[in-house]
Amino acid sequence: MKLYLDLCVYNRPFDYQGQERIALETSAFIYVLEMIERGAYNVIASEALLYENSKNPDEQKKVRVATYFKLAQDFIEIDNPDIERAKFLKGLGFSDIDALHIALAERSEVDYFISCDDEITKLYKKHRNFIKVDVVSLIEFIGLEVK
Repeated sequence: MKLYLDLCVYNRPFDYQGQERIALETSAFIYVLEMIERGAYNVIASEALLYENSKNPDEQKKVRVATYFKLAQDFIEIDNPDIERAKFLKGLGFSDIDALHIALAERSEVDYFISCDDEITKLYKKHRNFIKVDVVSLIEFIGLEVK
């Protein structure tokens, strides 16, 4: 199974764990990492993920998150068609960077784009007919895997 993880997923272990949802998502992320290491999932890294991560002012988090990218089986660079697609997705309400991540996930033909961002999953559900990849929350993804 081929996955594209939003940067918020990679950052989840570094968020305050006192909230039940965040702790649960952190456990889910660790499970996904274990499955990637076992070869059950293929994860895609991208130029957009590297760029977004480079903007993190916390140097330790930035370095730790970058180590997760090394687990990726494929790396996708941004091309002009991705920028055009991102402009369309931005018109649906996605932020610039989220639209770019989704455009790259579409071109990579991943099975799932996974995020912890409720706004992304909400917009996807509203506009799913215009999006060429399944967008799910991290917890939704784990639920799909357990079935």
